[in-house]
Amino acid sequence: MSVAVRTRLRREATHFGFQIVDWRKRQGPDVEPGRIMLRLLGLLLVGVLGANASEPVTTSDAVAAAAQHAAVFAFPLDPSPADTEPYCADFENCNVRAGRHRKYHAARDYARPAGTPVYAIADGRVSFSGRMGGYGWLVIVDHPQANLYSLYGHLSPSRWHKRPGPVRKGELIAYLGDSTENGGTPKHPLVTHLHFGVRAGQRADYPSQGEWRWQAGWIRSMPSDLGWLHPAAILAAESLPAGGFRKPRMNFMSVWYPELLRVGFLLLAGLGSAAYAYRKKKPALLLVYGIVLSVIARVFWIKGMTTYLLPLAAGILLLVFGGGWLLRDRLRKGRQDAAGP
Repeated sequence: MSVAVRTRLRREATHFGFQIVDWRKRQGPDVEPGRIMLRLLGLLLVGVLGANASEPVTTSDAVAAAAQHAAVFAFPLDPSPADTEPYCADFENCNVRAGRHRKYHAARDYARPAGTPVYAIADGRVSFSGRMGGYGWLVIVDHPQANLYSLYGHLSPSRWHKRPGPVRKGELIAYLGDSTENGGTPKHPLVTHLHFGVRAGQRADYPSQGEWRWQAGWIRSMPSDLGWLHPAAILAAESLPAGGFRKPRMNFMSVWYPELLRVGFLLLAGLGSAAYAYRKKKPALLLVYGIVLSVIARVFWIKGMTTYLLPLAAGILLLVFGGGWLLRDRLRKGRQDAAGP
């Protein structure tokens, strides 16, 4: 392990260690012992690596590590004087608002001005590039060789951004957005910054709804329990684990039920509409319902929902069945007119 990376890890460990007591207070009395032990690992790292460095980690540490020739991943931003300042919000920071649930940050924020170029951290494929609510413009890059994906939020929808397709390490993918387009509004502007997250697995492995959603920013669960990885640790990696990063254990229904519930409701509505059209002998209604389901599937696809194929398939079936029924009626009527009274 190089001296630079060893120093970075030592700083990171010290930073975690100093935060344990404050973190424990924020969690309340019901925190799980296992999570306390995970935080205590920071203290163990201090003992193993040496705790000579006492200053908190800054963005410049990750930049230095990612800039090394041996680094697997590149830093997503150009070096800047902002690298000497603390990041906006760190990975797994806790945010508690009055009357609301405790939430954790699933990424690390890097302060930069609007228009700052953002780069892919490694070779891969852009699997999503589009508008996404409070993110402004969002880009997701799958990295199959490492079995992880990287997330870049609060980008500019008005500036150039890369569309879905192959991408190379260090290639420009977008620019940071202005405070009124990066998820903020003229009435409620958002401080310009890059929301950078890394997660084990590929985007399609996760749903678009619920705690396990692939575009999560602040969630109730501890992000590391759901496969999110510490961005600084990933950027400092000099090698990949055999087979890539392992996804967390996932219960299918607990992960996918929010998205399946929405799709299931649409399919039931489509089935009920088909039954009504069949009973009323109105094949044109099947065509209308098929078009509606196809349009909804298109919206789901734009939003990055993996289950868009289900309403799309249902819409196509209704269109085929309704079109065949309508054609049959037209042919039958034509034969009757030809036969005469």
